[in-house]
Order: sequence, then structure tokens, then C-alpha cells
Amino acid sequence: MSWTTRPRREGEVDGVDYHFVTREEFERLRDEGGFLEWFEVYGDLKGTPRGFVLDELAAGHDVLLEVDVQGALAVREQIPDALLVFVRAPSREEQRRRLAERGTESPEELERRLARAEAEERIAAERFDAVVVNHDVEQAVEEVAAILAQRRAGVR
Repeated sequence: MSWTTRPRREGEVDGVDYHFVTREEFERLRDEGGFLEWFEVYGDLKGTPRGFVLDELAAGHDVLLEVDVQGALAVREQIPDALLVFVRAPSREEQRRRLAERGTESPEELERRLARAEAEERIAAERFDAVVVNHDVEQAVEEVAAILAQRRAGVR
């Protein structure tokens, strides 16, 4: 579960959706090397705690991280055999519709996110192990699960 300094949105629960912490708490853990990856996103800090991920991997468990392209590449630097799967919307128009429908970003944040999307998709096509187009969420989950199963079986 990611840590973030952004305020909770309506309906979000600390310890379920994110660990919501103060900037000071986040910076203390960051300075202690406690994040596998972290970045400032639109003025808020977000990061993946290192200890949990490494403990789970050491126990032989898969760990699924939902991070942006920048975060995924940072994870790959520290865990070279990390499996990177980019999940994208079928079109920019559909991405805009989904984001607007979700209603979690301001109009300005939504536009910033869409402006980054093309560059992120280009990077993912070049540097990720797979790209899944999310026409239907259940189908996309099945595709990601199949990619993971292939990795476990040693198929590249």
C-alpha cells in the first residue's frame, strides 16, 4: 500500500486506500531509505514502502504495485527482474471519459494527466515487458494474470 501526503478524498480510508501521512512523516521515512520508489506528483508525495515489498518477495510471494511509469522504472532499477506491465485505455477519448467520470481530479489535473499520457505510453512500449489495453476491466485482469503466469513458468 502506497504512502501519500495528499488529503483523503471522500470515501477513502487510511490504511485501506493509502497510508495518509504528513509531509514530515513521509520525508522522515524517505530520508531513512524506506521507499522502494517515491516521487512528488502535483505537489504531493507518493511512495511504495521498501520493507513490505522486499519481505514479500523474499517469502516467495508476488507483489503487485500500482505505480506510474516513473515509479515503475525506479522499481526496475532496484529490482532488475521486476515484471512491468502497462495498462492503458483503448483511446485518449475513453481515457478522458473514464477520468472525468471518476471525478477524482480537478479539470486542471485531468488535463495534465492526459498531456503526459502519450509520452508515458511511448516509454512503456519501449521499456515495459507488456502493454495491456483495458477495453474491459475483467479481460484486462485476465491478460495481466496470464502474463504473470507466463513469467512464473519461465516464458519471456
